[in-house]
Amino acid sequence: MQEQHPIYDMVVIGGGINGVGIACDAAGRGLSVLLCEKDDLASHTSSASSKLIHGGLRYLEHKEFRLVREALAEREVLLSKAPHIIRPMRFIMPHEPHLRPAWLIRTGLFFYDHLGKREQLAGSNQVEFSSINSPLHAEITRGFEYSDCAVDDARLVVLNAMQAKELGAKVLTRTQCLSAKTENGVWTVKLENSHGESVVRAKVLVNAAGPWVAEFLQQNLKQKSPYGVRLIQGSHIIVPKLYDGDKAFIMQNDDQRIVFAIPYLQDYTLIGTTDQEFQGDPNHVEITQHEIDYLLDVSNDHFKVQLTQDDIVASYSGVRPLCDDESDNPSAVTRDYTLSLTQVEGAVALLSVFGGKLTTYRKLAESAMTLLKPYFEHMRGVWTAAAKLPGAEHLVSLDILKLNILEQIQNLDDNTAERWTHAYGSRVWDFLKNIHNVDELGQHFGCGLYAQEVDYLVEHEWARTSQDILKRRTKLYLKFEEESVQVLDKYLISLRERRLKKEVA
Repeated sequence: MQEQHPIYDMVVIGGGINGVGIACDAAGRGLSVLLCEKDDLASHTSSASSKLIHGGLRYLEHKEFRLVREALAEREVLLSKAPHIIRPMRFIMPHEPHLRPAWLIRTGLFFYDHLGKREQLAGSNQVEFSSINSPLHAEITRGFEYSDCAVDDARLVVLNAMQAKELGAKVLTRTQCLSAKTENGVWTVKLENSHGESVVRAKVLVNAAGPWVAEFLQQNLKQKSPYGVRLIQGSHIIVPKLYDGDKAFIMQNDDQRIVFAIPYLQDYTLIGTTDQEFQGDPNHVEITQHEIDYLLDVSNDHFKVQLTQDDIVASYSGVRPLCDDESDNPSAVTRDYTLSLTQVEGAVALLSVFGGKLTTYRKLAESAMTLLKPYFEHMRGVWTAAAKLPGAEHLVSLDILKLNILEQIQNLDDNTAERWTHAYGSRVWDFLKNIHNVDELGQHFGCGLYAQEVDYLVEHEWARTSQDILKRRTKLYLKFEEESVQVLDKYLISLRERRLKKEVA
């Protein structure tokens, strides 16, 4: 019986950005890959970020020059790979002399401009604020401006999973790895999902379980973790738009930390993040009152519009699994990644991923494949830097794409066309190619979400629940009423039943 179990070159545990990045890179090099995720793709840390592709200006203070250089270069690479979900953004840092002198900020921005290759993004400059037109308090009269990028973090994960699948990888969501052990020179991996238990075998096992990386080693593999993991909670609040314009603010605080205020989904401002030790269950992370007060205080110290807790539209929290460098300050714990390769038995390898950040996921994956190259002589070379992610293929202009959507779909509202353009890019035609009128899009659940799009997300993007669709695939959850959510859930249940009947038939 054992010989009937499929043997993969690689089984990846974890459907966050690092897991899908490694799976995608490996599949593109000709390896057979299976990825399993116990929940939905990007359902934990990877969808709870500040939604930035950035070099990490504050990491310069901690002398993390290698990480910053790599991240700065990756901004340009990722902007070319996925311009529909990643866009340039200017950041304004109000100058507060008692926190950091101007010369120090200018020096940091000089390095920021020149450490990494910069072709598409503008350099830094000093700015003056008008007391009348500035959203900041009148006493804040000048600052500095520089470039980074904003990203739809969850969609970045989904697009990498889609590309991995299209390159031959098998992606299983809501599938937990119960255990894995070495037998006869390969890994025997036991999986469980709603269909029951199954077994697959693999030459290499990749542990990209994020906050559970050490726990997976100890409990599921019965091995000692080579590194300690610091779980650092980061929380964000979403409030009604604080100011006009499309620029973000990076605010310094008396504790030497920084907090972003970022334009979000046209009508909101995203404020975060925090840094505090987390000791609980990573499956259940919620913003604390202390974090709420902290973020409100930082915002109110800078902006004329004064916020209270009643202004918070939504909040979210995530746990960053950082490699323990024994720093006393959670903000100073390294954001760099560490890859641990262990030869367990003969030619059987185990690769565990500690730390990392959204911006450097592609380089992390390349580094992982470099370490694993001795185990796969037939493995092809690097390829991801120039490869477009799904939706970026044949994408000439986002403005032209939006115009084409509006021209083809009669009576479609502008906001929906805008959302589709930035969420799906050229892949929007996968569910619109035969549609010419809004009436042909099927049931309308509200806020421009139609059955045609929902069916596509279920069929091609692993969506199962209303939260998968509203929180991670479309970001429409901020506008949906509870009654509409329930209608969508009922539709998804009936859709799942129809698909099961079709499979049985």
